Amino acid sequence: MRPLDPLGASGAPAPYDLNLLRTFLAVYRSGSFTAAAQLLGLSQPTVTTQIRSLERQTRRELFERLPRGVAPTAVADELAARVAAPLDALAEATGHGPRERSRTEPVHLAGPAELLSTRALPALAPLVTEGVRLRVSTGLTEPLLDELRAGRHDLVIATSRPRGRTLSAVPLTDEEFVLVAAPVWADRVARRPAAEGPAALHDIPLITYAEDLPIVRRYWRHVFGRRLNCRAAVSVPDLTAVLALVTAGAGYSVLPRYLCAGELASGALVLLDTPEDAPINTGFLVQRPGTSDNPHVALVRDRLLEAGRTW
Repeated sequence: MRPLDPLGASGAPAPYDLNLLRTFLAVYRSGSFTAAAQLLGLSQPTVTTQIRSLERQTRRELFERLPRGVAPTAVADELAARVAAPLDALAEATGHGPRERSRTEPVHLAGPAELLSTRALPALAPLVTEGVRLRVSTGLTEPLLDELRAGRHDLVIATSRPRGRTLSAVPLTDEEFVLVAAPVWADRVARRPAAEGPAALHDIPLITYAEDLPIVRRYWRHVFGRRLNCRAAVSVPDLTAVLALVTAGAGYSVLPRYLCAGELASGALVLLDTPEDAPINTGFLVQRPGTSDNPHVALVRDRLLEAGRTW
């Protein structure tokens, strides 16, 4: 294969456009047309067109198109080795260096552990393969929002809309709450007279997220229209632990449907109630405006909002 010579076979300067080379280097380093477009402030079609133009000039394929991102060819490796240092020096000399370096900054994302682990992080996996770096924190909404205001996070998935106008919040997803137990308890409840209503659960252990029963109390008010008067048999501040206990037959609880969808589908858990109007909580994706020039923040935000429509 004829070696690629950016200066041309005759030694005279080849008419390569610097913009094409900058785009090439951004794609080469980020491994994705999408990520390169964000880094350069261009549209993805523009990046695609510029790479094709450079490939026509070199008469060589520079990138292998993959299902997720691109892989450089040997020709691209050679070209990058020749142009990277001069282009980096030019970027520094013209004051564009910091924007290029921002590509290496991780995106700081925070939110509820359960929603992050079962929904958000799997949705972001393709971005990770394209070079996006993540730093993830978990916790309760109010402390995380305070940390967001202080600049510790770029994005927070919140279980309620933040107060005030400091933060920008958009709806991300609705989570439905369901009353569940293992089949052994469901069978026992089913044998009780229907007139007993929620009282049929009073002698079954209640497994809950917090001692003050916030999720269960809300379900009782919304569905049964009455106050819940009982104490938890187990209180554990981790919904996955609540799910594990209920699935193991320890008792009943109220959980987000997304968290126990697999157990409901397999029969490991059973719905104890099927109200026409189940309680729903809206989650929000929150960002502090104007605080980050990292283009990967926009990539993560847009991917989460897109994925949230299917959750």
